[in-house]
Amino acid sequence: MDELPTALDVAALRRHFPQLADGTAYFDGPGGTQTPDVVADAVHDALLAPLSNRGTHTVAARNADAITLAARDAVGDLLGTSADTVVFGRSATELTFQLARTLSRGWAPGDEVVVTRLDHDANVRPWVLAAEAVGALARWVPFDPMTGELDPADVAAVVGPRTRVVAVTGASNLIGTRPDLPAIAATAHEVGALLHVDGVHLAAHASVDVAATGADSFVCSPYKFLGPHCGVLTGRADLLESLRPDKLLPSSDAVPERFELGTLPYELLAGTTAAVDLLAGVVPSADATRRDRLVAGLSAVEAHEDRLRERIEAGLVDLGFTVWSRAKLRTPTLLCTSSAIQPTALMHALAERGVATTAGHMYAIETSCWLGLGDEGGLRIGTAPYTDDGDVDRLLDALADCHP
Repeated sequence: MDELPTALDVAALRRHFPQLADGTAYFDGPGGTQTPDVVADAVHDALLAPLSNRGTHTVAARNADAITLAARDAVGDLLGTSADTVVFGRSATELTFQLARTLSRGWAPGDEVVVTRLDHDANVRPWVLAAEAVGALARWVPFDPMTGELDPADVAAVVGPRTRVVAVTGASNLIGTRPDLPAIAATAHEVGALLHVDGVHLAAHASVDVAATGADSFVCSPYKFLGPHCGVLTGRADLLESLRPDKLLPSSDAVPERFELGTLPYELLAGTTAAVDLLAGVVPSADATRRDRLVAGLSAVEAHEDRLRERIEAGLVDLGFTVWSRAKLRTPTLLCTSSAIQPTALMHALAERGVATTAGHMYAIETSCWLGLGDEGGLRIGTAPYTDDGDVDRLLDALADCHP
């Protein structure tokens, strides 16, 4: 196979996003990216083609089956995992709740789950509530509020023989920090515990190999990486096979179907495949597998977004903002505050100037409180693959204009 190119053609990618035509600079991608035309087309085509419940007896049934299998293949390639372990649901939050409830049936009073102050509440509350329901305990891992780093040694300090699950983010949706997952996995596995990774923010900004992270289970959300609104769970095949979630009596007991409640949203699965294929084409090579093209494409996206993050961060510091993570490994997601202007007021001022950001704690309430920012949080600025230098220029100009 020829060596794959590594540069991201941002201009070509942007042509897939009609939303960009009005000149808005979108830095709210951590909450959900804009939707490319190919994804919208795939959803449209799926809905207008013959479609019914999965099966083989009609064209409509075969279409539904083909869409489902194609989506499992696509997400398997994206995450470096087997298509047979790809579960679809309404959201990563819903899938995590379902997994936590199912696993908790094997817990006893005095057992423990480990959660972190760095995580979105969708990877905290499901585990805390499941533990409380059976008399198990939640153990908390802090992070360094000065650097944003989550030290694996701090995880090891609270893991013990009664630990059943360690739940940790692949990347903080609020401050971007990417913990050392293999080190945390080693700690969990040493005591026989499972590692569950919330990969929602990570999968949007980096190439992911679930097995290499050490995760036993992993969730992500296609709408964070150019796709439609749905959720994905994957995990070790033997683990999924051993679990017995609540399900309807007549529904399939096969994996992954036993975890999927009711009829799948086939049009959203079609859109998910289209999003993965678009990412696989950002540095195309006819001789490479889709997995290889995804690794190359997302590596190019990561390099592009890291460069933009450095520009934005330097500009924020020059303007007197505090940036709330200096972790060595981060996504291009910056949380900033200023004593001169409240985050929500700044968000609205930027919006009036055609720059989209978000303000608050973004459901990472434990993180915001640990930083001392409480419910108010900060201004979150995040890039996406379609963000370009012109967007950054507009952002920095608008910040300078708004900042007292």
